[in-house]
Amino acid sequence: MFKWNKLGKVFDPSQIITPEWMSQFAQAPSVILFENYVRVYFSCRPKPDKNGQYVSYSAYVDLNRNNLFEIIGMSEEPILKLGELGSFDEFGTYPASVIEDEGMYKVYYGGWTRCESVPFNVAIGLGISDDNGKTFKKLGEGPILSYSPEEPFILSGPKIRKFNNCWYLFYIAGRKWILDNGKPEPVYKIRMATSIDGIYWDKLNKDLIPDKIEENEAQASPDVIFLNGKYHMFFCYRYGTNYRGKENGYRIGYAFSDDLVNWERDDSKVGIDVSKEGWDSEMISYPHVFELGGEIYMFYLGNGVGKYGFGVAKLEVE
Repeated sequence: MFKWNKLGKVFDPSQIITPEWMSQFAQAPSVILFENYVRVYFSCRPKPDKNGQYVSYSAYVDLNRNNLFEIIGMSEEPILKLGELGSFDEFGTYPASVIEDEGMYKVYYGGWTRCESVPFNVAIGLGISDDNGKTFKKLGEGPILSYSPEEPFILSGPKIRKFNNCWYLFYIAGRKWILDNGKPEPVYKIRMATSIDGIYWDKLNKDLIPDKIEENEAQASPDVIFLNGKYHMFFCYRYGTNYRGKENGYRIGYAFSDDLVNWERDDSKVGIDVSKEGWDSEMISYPHVFELGGEIYMFYLGNGVGKYGFGVAKLEVE
């Protein structure tokens, strides 16, 4: 059983002076620890264009290691450039997950393209940094993990991890599109792939987490840590339709495993829920769990799936 103590909202770009391309949202926080600061990668958006269309960029904010509410630096430019005309990431790089690898930094990200019959499609790309994680150059113009007969659309939400000298990429894959008052909404489930080099991947081709609330439950942001002899996954889930408010909106779920392949879901142990009021009173989502100074913390999104930034909670140890 986990118990998380919410410490408050950490970062909201709408409340401070930021570049135009970072004016809204701070989605899908992901952490890299440096000696004097915590670098939190997130995804943001400029205001929509005249047709109401968004693009998404990925950025970072540096926080004082001894005070996660103190901002000591921010991205001067997006960490990744959007793709060229017709490429898989022409309209967005969201979300992003960064890992250190032998002194270099690699980012795995969702590349967005727009579609005709449905709003978007997503595949997973890779970028490599030689400037300490400030900017990343793409490995190529195409994705490293894309659609297949078993995973026909929406490969997104990458969370990169290394356990026992093996690379693990946890992600989501689309199952189907459903209509909600004529508007298409995606249903996606949590999946996993392994690699020996972080570039070429073997898909497990198996849904890791069973549904809880309905067949069209959508699951996202699978974040895995190893603690007390077990693997623990924190993720988020929502109803298939009418999920942009409190009743059917995102919640954080929990599962555990001995082998990273077979997972037992038990949301009753997650230890965190929406607040009675405030910025996270309607939904909580996109958890990212990390260790800092011997303590375990969770960054997460609140109402509007990160439209008003991300906050932090600390694991209470009894």
